[in-house]
Amino acid sequence: MVDARPVRPSEQLDWTRLTAYLRERLRSCEIAGLDLSREMEVAQFPGGHSNLTYLVRFGDAELVLRRPPFGPVAPTAHDMAREYRWLAAVHPVFPHAPRPYLLCDDPRVIGSIFYVMERRRGIVVRHDEPPELADRPAARRRVSETLVDTLGDLHAIDVAAHGLAGLGKPAGFVERQVRGWTERWQRSKTTELPEMEALAEWLSARLPPDPVRPAIVHGDFKLDNVMLDAGDVGRIVAVFDWEMSALGDPLVDLGILLAYWAATAAPGQRDALTAVTDRPGWLTHDEIVDRYAARTGRDVSTIRFYETFAVFKVAVVIQQIFYRFQSGQTDDPRFASFANRVAYLARQAASLAGLD
Repeated sequence: MVDARPVRPSEQLDWTRLTAYLRERLRSCEIAGLDLSREMEVAQFPGGHSNLTYLVRFGDAELVLRRPPFGPVAPTAHDMAREYRWLAAVHPVFPHAPRPYLLCDDPRVIGSIFYVMERRRGIVVRHDEPPELADRPAARRRVSETLVDTLGDLHAIDVAAHGLAGLGKPAGFVERQVRGWTERWQRSKTTELPEMEALAEWLSARLPPDPVRPAIVHGDFKLDNVMLDAGDVGRIVAVFDWEMSALGDPLVDLGILLAYWAATAAPGQRDALTAVTDRPGWLTHDEIVDRYAARTGRDVSTIRFYETFAVFKVAVVIQQIFYRFQSGQTDDPRFASFANRVAYLARQAASLAGLD
């Protein structure tokens, strides 16, 4: 459990009830090394800013449990049942998606719906680089390239041929996204930001047509949502966080990747959301766009719209986290300064849209 930490005091669960539930339900899952006669060991993965992720161990088997954050959550947000269904559907055709084992839709067990999936091992790059990448431009480039190629491969999956068409309705996807994230902003804002109101209008007035080839859209595809092979960082061993997945316009994913690739905070500010991709070797913005276009054959001439929407969306995501912090629903100190980051992102998105 070297990449996990003791569970934060404010995010403890009913371990007795959870242990009993898992001992009953995991018996039929055929998990190597699972010994349900052993005491359950628990730790918490410290990364991430939204859903809570725990490491659970029985004997030699390590499993991952995902649940929503504590306290009230936005409607349709933190939908663990949805994430479970997507993993169950996508894992057979896209092995980077971890295998889910079970879904618990009874909130009496730990206070919320949750699911359990397989544990993958490797390196996740967050606010700083591991030794395998630090001061290694060639390794950074390999990671960049495999990241873009993996996104392209996800978008190349034939939805109809694999029986995935029932997972969503791609028609009108971008319009629903813009409307939904605008509504989330209105519900979570703690101060007025004129840039966000102007951006919502700008996006609504410039909606692109539906793509000829809809695809699986991950919804949050970025560097710290993939896991790299510790022995070969140029190989991805897992893609995480499928909560926002849908069928729709794949350029939404490319926009998100670009939004997180750039600086998401003012120069000099370094915290848990700081990007490392401004260092030598990481692909540039234009190199990412060009490589994706070459890999997929898709028209990327309107990428500015998708990138603007992505920065707007990231601002809303961070605002929702700050709203929970300000409301006392979480005491994670990482979130105390997030209001400043929201304002910075609003200005960045406005600049992309030519509204500054």
